[in-house]
Amino acid sequence: MTTTTRLLSRKRFLPLFCTQLLNAFNDNLYKTAMVLFVVYSVYNSEDREAMFSAVASALFIIPFVLLSAIAGQLADMRDKARIIRIVKLCEIGIMVLGAFGLFLAWRGIAVDAFAIPLLLFALLLAGIQSTFLGPIKYAILPQHLRKREVLAGTGLVEAGTYIAILAGTILAGVIPVEYVAGGIMVTAVVGYLASRQIPPALPMGEIEPIDWNVLRSSIRLIAGTMHDRQVWYAILAISFFWTIGAVLFIQFPPLAKNVLMASKEVASLFLVVFSIGVAIGSVGINTLLRNVVSARHAPVSVIAMGIFVIGFYLIARGWSGETTSGLLSIGEFVVQPMAPLLLISLLGIAISGGMFVVPLYAFLTTRVAPEYASRTIAANNIVNSLAMVGGALLVIALTALGMAVIEQVLLSAAMCLISAWLGRRLYRIECAADAVA
Repeated sequence: MTTTTRLLSRKRFLPLFCTQLLNAFNDNLYKTAMVLFVVYSVYNSEDREAMFSAVASALFIIPFVLLSAIAGQLADMRDKARIIRIVKLCEIGIMVLGAFGLFLAWRGIAVDAFAIPLLLFALLLAGIQSTFLGPIKYAILPQHLRKREVLAGTGLVEAGTYIAILAGTILAGVIPVEYVAGGIMVTAVVGYLASRQIPPALPMGEIEPIDWNVLRSSIRLIAGTMHDRQVWYAILAISFFWTIGAVLFIQFPPLAKNVLMASKEVASLFLVVFSIGVAIGSVGINTLLRNVVSARHAPVSVIAMGIFVIGFYLIARGWSGETTSGLLSIGEFVVQPMAPLLLISLLGIAISGGMFVVPLYAFLTTRVAPEYASRTIAANNIVNSLAMVGGALLVIALTALGMAVIEQVLLSAAMCLISAWLGRRLYRIECAADAVA
C-alpha cells in the first residue's frame, strides 16, 4: 500500500479530505451553473458575457485579499477543526441564498434587478467562507500527518479539489439549474456532517491577540514571509500560476460560445478536462519526487504549460467547426477534426500546471514552524488573490478595449515565463539551503 492510498484509510486525514472535496464541489457547482446560465440564457453579447464571467471571478477572490490575514491568525490561534465546522455550518445558509437566486433566475423573476445581484452576493459570501477554510486545509496537514506524508497529503488535497471541480463542472453543465439549486443545499449539509469527524488540531504555539485591522494585519503577514526566501519565492510562483488559471477559467465560457461556436456543455467539458489534468499532475509529481518536497521539476513543468497554452491558442484561432443547428453539442464538437488536438492541449496545460504547483504548497507548510503554518498559507492566499484579481481586472480592461477573447489566451503563455523564472530561482535557493544544512 502506497503512502497516498494509506492516507485515504486514516481518520486523521479522510474526514478533512472529504470536507475539502465537498466544499470545492459545492463552490464549483454553484459558480459554474450560475455563470453558464447567465452566459447562455440571459446575455447575448460576447463583451457582456466576458465581463460577467470576470466580475464573478473577482467577487469570489476579493475576500481572500481582504480577510486572509484574519483567517490565518484565527487558524493558528484556535482549534482548526472547530473553525472548519463553524465555516461549514455557515455554508448551509449561504447556499440557501444561492439556491433562491438560481430559482428566481430560472423562473425569469426580476433577473437583472434582483436575481443576478443575489447570485453574485451569494458568490461573494461563498468566497468569504472559502477564505476562512483556505489557510487550514494545508496547514492542518503537518499536525495530523508524518513528515514524509505531507507531500502525499498535499497532493491528495489538491487532486481531490480538482476531482470535486470536475464533478461539479459536469453536473453544472448537464443538469437543469433548478436541480442545482437543491443540490448545493444538500451538499452543504453533508459537508458539515463530514467536518464533524475531523480530529482536533489545537494551536501549537503561544496564543497571541488577533489583529482585526485588515490592512495592518495583511501587510504584517506578508512582510513576515518575505524574510524566508524559499517561502516567498514559492508564494510568488504559486500566485502567477493561479493568475494563469484565473485568466483561462474566465475565458472558457465566452471562448467556447463565440470562438468555437459550442454549447455550454462544451464549455463545461473544457473545465472538466482542465480539472482531470490538474488532478493527474498533482498525484503524479509525488511519484517523481518520491515524497520529498522540492521545486526540482517546477521550471520545466511551467515551461511545458506555456507551450501547451500556445498550442491551445493556435488551434482555437484556426478553428473551423461546422454545425447544422446553431451551437455545437458535445457530440458534434468531439468529431470536429481539430477537437482532439484542442483537448490534448488543454489536458497538457492542466497536468503540467498540477506538477508545478503542488510541491510549492508543500513548501509553505514544511519550511516554516508549525505554529506559523496557517498564517503562511494565509499570506500566500492574499498574494495569490491579488494576482488573480489583477488578472481578472486585466481581462475586463482588455475586453473593454476591444481585444478578442482568443487573443487574451496568449497572456497565460507570457505569464508562464515569469513563473518558470520564479521556479528556477526557488530551486536554486533550495539547493543553497540544503548545502548549508
